[in-house]
Amino acid sequence: MKPHVIRLEGGALSPPSGQQPAPTARRPPIGRVASWVAVFALFAAATVTSLGAEPPAATNLTLATAVELALRDNPDLRSLRARWEAMKERPAQAGALPNPMFKYGGMDTVSGGSWPDTNEKRFMIEQEFPWVGKRGLRAGIAAKDAEVAQRELEAMTRDVVTMVKESYIDLYAVQQVTAITKDEEQVLQRMAKVAETLYVTGDRSQVDVIKAQSEITMQKQKLLELAGQQSALKSKLNTLLNRRADAPLGPVVAPPEPEFGGAGATLFAQAATNRPEVQAAQAQIDRYELERKLMAKESASDYRLGVEYRDFGDSADMVMVTVSVDLPVWQSKYRAGVREAAKMQESSRAARESAERQSAFDVQDASSKVLTACRTLELYRAELIPQAEARFGASEAAYRTGKVDFTDLLESERFLLSAKIMAVMTEGTVGMQSARLDRATGHEIKTGTPDATKAGEGGIEHGH
Repeated sequence: MKPHVIRLEGGALSPPSGQQPAPTARRPPIGRVASWVAVFALFAAATVTSLGAEPPAATNLTLATAVELALRDNPDLRSLRARWEAMKERPAQAGALPNPMFKYGGMDTVSGGSWPDTNEKRFMIEQEFPWVGKRGLRAGIAAKDAEVAQRELEAMTRDVVTMVKESYIDLYAVQQVTAITKDEEQVLQRMAKVAETLYVTGDRSQVDVIKAQSEITMQKQKLLELAGQQSALKSKLNTLLNRRADAPLGPVVAPPEPEFGGAGATLFAQAATNRPEVQAAQAQIDRYELERKLMAKESASDYRLGVEYRDFGDSADMVMVTVSVDLPVWQSKYRAGVREAAKMQESSRAARESAERQSAFDVQDASSKVLTACRTLELYRAELIPQAEARFGASEAAYRTGKVDFTDLLESERFLLSAKIMAVMTEGTVGMQSARLDRATGHEIKTGTPDATKAGEGGIEHGH
């Protein structure tokens, strides 16, 4: 069976060859067919464009932009921020008076009474008033709960910022190591050419050429591992910025040099006063102190004031003022509440002490690691790398003259590469430990939000 082929000729559909055209009345209008064809062509073009188009390349990403975007978009921070804003509405609710009560009553005889239009009608409004000081204490407790939520938000903010800095600095270090490894691959290519030249002249054996080629292959394997590390770090950074793990992320630029200031005593003092965990524990202490005072006042009677108007129909109307008080006869529960608040206050004091000790440890640990990393980095830059470069230069010259074998040359090249990589990793350690020191001391973090233009210039695309 021959396939049916439909041709478009002159804006109309042409039947397959060998077949009679259908009656003219059954043909769709030419204008309608042309419209269908045009719509189909546009749809196909749009589909091909959407499937084949590459996403725009992301520009370089700075550390400041990454931090700002994390502060704005991180879902954990948004959740805690909304919770804190909700908690700030509670003091007004806790300190408000209860709603007043309106009562209506009708009284008439059982037999012959006029219901619901009774002979006697009563209208009453009553307002409850807590004992003096209770409303203020309840509002104060709610305010302290809001402060605790604020400190939790600040602590999470510092954790997120620290994680962003660590991921960013680690990613930058891996990119630097990748660049160094690629440059070293060119050095190995040069060494391989020297070995081949000496092999051709008969001054060296083929083993040197094979060793050089094997080392180049090993460098390629290292580059694959580094590419995997970059992918994992980009995914982690994207997650912190509330973006898809595979979202495009441009190369990160060099982070700013960390600034160190203040002696050990100053850092410890800053941690003791600025750390959100310490402030949260102190807010809990204040909160339970207010609750203890409130439970002591709960034994005092609340009272109600009311006004009642009575309509007696044929006789004179009357107005009555009412006063009622609670009778807190079950004192044991209030005393138990006071004891509970005192124990919770004691628990909060212990929590504050633990937070202070943890802050001091974090400061000591981070500051000592920063100092060690800085000294190590200076040692790499000032002594070890120049020595490794001199050793490699001497080994290469000696190899050309036949004074050392290829193994010695290869060992000196590996030593130089290792020194350069260790210097880069140590520089990253300085940055990461500096970020942890900032977290330990509780340095203030600006929470400004970048606009869309600034975020786009910072190296990532919007949209998830």
